Amino acid sequence: MRDHPTGPLWTGRATNRVQWLLAAAGAAFLALGIELAVEPAWTSSLAPLVMSVVGCVAAGLLILGGTLAFVHVAVTVDDEGLEVRCGHIGVPRRRIRLAEITSAEFAPRVTPRQWGGWGYRWRPEKGTAVVVRRGEGVVLRLGDGRLFTVTVDDAETAVRIIRSRLHTPG
Repeated sequence: MRDHPTGPLWTGRATNRVQWLLAAAGAAFLALGIELAVEPAWTSSLAPLVMSVVGCVAAGLLILGGTLAFVHVAVTVDDEGLEVRCGHIGVPRRRIRLAEITSAEFAPRVTPRQWGGWGYRWRPEKGTAVVVRRGEGVVLRLGDGRLFTVTVDDAETAVRIIRSRLHTPG
């Protein structure tokens, strides 16, 4: 992210510790796949072994990748807009310029159930969301009518700062 010369106006995070349990399950699948691949006592034919190894390794990598990407979210508001970065490497990332935002609202209770689960979500009737945990969030209405929601701690402050920037002459 290219910060404004004065730096970010606000930064916030949200974390979901339950995702670590899912990541552990993914690591267990991965370990099982590796164990099956190196176990010398396999007595059946090669096809079931290959299918078992590939299945366990694939499941493990999918679970690990999917959960670690959404263990936490970092949100930054600066003079140019809002940026959302997920996980430890910041991917997926979404940047929304202030010029694209028509309004910002505080949502006191965003739940994964409303969006069909954790992660980066899209629902035609609701818009797009990054949901890493249940709790408060920021809801942005964009110029094209779509909504963007992100769960983050201290969302009220983020909304206040975004609103103040929306009314500042460019």
